[in-house]
Amino acid sequence: MKRNKIALAGTALFAIGALALAGCASGGTDDGNTGSGAADADAIITTNGSEPENPLIPTNTNEVGGGKILDEIFAGLIYYDADGKPVNDVAEEITTEDPQNITVKIREGLKFTDGEEVTADNFIKAWNYGAQAENAQLSGYFFEDIEGFVNDAGDPANPDDDIFGAQGDLSGLKQVDDYTFTIALNKPASDFALRLGYSAFYPLPDAAFDDMDAFGQNPIGNGPYKIDGDDAWQHDVQIDLVRNDDYDGGRKAANGGLTIKFYATQEAAYADLQSNEVDVIDAIPTNSLPVFQDELGDRAVNQPSAVFQSFTIGQFLPHFSGEEGQLRRQALSMAINREEITETIFSGTRTPAADFTSPVIDGWSDSVPGSEVLDYNPDEAKKLWAEADAISPWDGEFKIAYNSDGGHDAWVDAVSNSIKNTLGIEASGDPYPTFQDLRTKINDRTITTAARSGWQADYPGLYNFLGPLYATGAGSNDGDYSNPDFDELIKAGISNPDADAQIEDFTKAQEVLFQDLPAIPLWYSNVTGGFSDKVDNVTFGWNSVPLYYAITKAGE
Repeated sequence: MKRNKIALAGTALFAIGALALAGCASGGTDDGNTGSGAADADAIITTNGSEPENPLIPTNTNEVGGGKILDEIFAGLIYYDADGKPVNDVAEEITTEDPQNITVKIREGLKFTDGEEVTADNFIKAWNYGAQAENAQLSGYFFEDIEGFVNDAGDPANPDDDIFGAQGDLSGLKQVDDYTFTIALNKPASDFALRLGYSAFYPLPDAAFDDMDAFGQNPIGNGPYKIDGDDAWQHDVQIDLVRNDDYDGGRKAANGGLTIKFYATQEAAYADLQSNEVDVIDAIPTNSLPVFQDELGDRAVNQPSAVFQSFTIGQFLPHFSGEEGQLRRQALSMAINREEITETIFSGTRTPAADFTSPVIDGWSDSVPGSEVLDYNPDEAKKLWAEADAISPWDGEFKIAYNSDGGHDAWVDAVSNSIKNTLGIEASGDPYPTFQDLRTKINDRTITTAARSGWQADYPGLYNFLGPLYATGAGSNDGDYSNPDFDELIKAGISNPDADAQIEDFTKAQEVLFQDLPAIPLWYSNVTGGFSDKVDNVTFGWNSVPLYYAITKAGE
């Protein structure tokens, strides 16, 4: 949920030669920062967060609450600076021999917080674990372009062959020496090097493989922060991180640690910010959006970000498959007055969606053919709904599930009312107490309603908004959507080394999505947040997350 235009084409990363990722993110000082006094290098920074859905295992974390923690306690081959540009972290050099072969050289002498040196083997073992089908990792699909990953069904006569993932180690990963390994892809993937800053590609120490579940409760990382002891993760309360003085990279912490508090509501987090009980938050409650910039002044943050919001209607739900489902999805989309909702509910901190990606990503377009289905068109919505009723009459109530701890109730009510008033059906929100409760229902496919969805970019590329959410079998394909035409188009796009041709394929893929509407696009989100008068050097990055390592705090 983040920031300004990123002029960074993923295909540029595949120029033959070394990927020269140099320099460090400065975390510069915002003019509005008001902290006073000498900075305390050991001060603890406090921020808002949410209870992670799962144990903190990099390849099994695909939600914001857990990802925020992992990104602070681990260092990958690269990281993304405030503008979304890749910067070397553990990597000394990443060289693309050709569009399917990459050589990675890592820096010597880097260590995990248990003292183990970070070597090429730590990356290879972690990626193999994440890719293996038997481990069923939520982010396992990030490895599908590496040789040895199986993403097609085997012999239909043998159900055991219907796998998604590797049945052993990835054959495309080869260790050259302790600090060098190669990556062989099973097809050209033009943005693969750009992906390597995402958490699924973090290394793991040997200790992780002794007991992965136990490791996930108290992970050992190699990043700018580390877990503050065995009891640092107080479930549903907070997690305490302290500075890792052995970290040697561009994200060296300028403070003593980071405490992430798990708030039940955004209202509670904002109240704590106003009373200086929390230092920085990255979400403002809906009812405060009209006034927070006046209340916080120069300490308010409102900037574009790489966040797309939608709701997903599972292909497995009654009335929402086949021709009937397609008609109903289109009718629902045209029944939503996005302009009115974004202005009334969000006070202009959201922009009505024009596609399935984000305007801060290079290649975005607001004129994809078929996008007129996002226009508020009550007459056409009623017509399409009636056509669906002719196939199978509608019964029951249309509900949108959401997590109550995320500040979604107001917009869900507004969307539901827009649908109800336009189509003349019962429609309402279906609240779940926590994000974890909601995701559990979605992941095990026991949910019986539509559900709030959306995407915060893992890396700054168009494909990241398309493949992981809508490709057949993809790990974040919550609605079990499958269309071979879409699959072929994104496959062609990601395989094409020409940036313009790649964007053309992704645009055609979105045309298919606009016909099928596996998710109903709603709007793009700005990051809205703020910081207390005790801190300085607060910068929100391209993906809406503050650069915590750069924040300083005056001594008490």
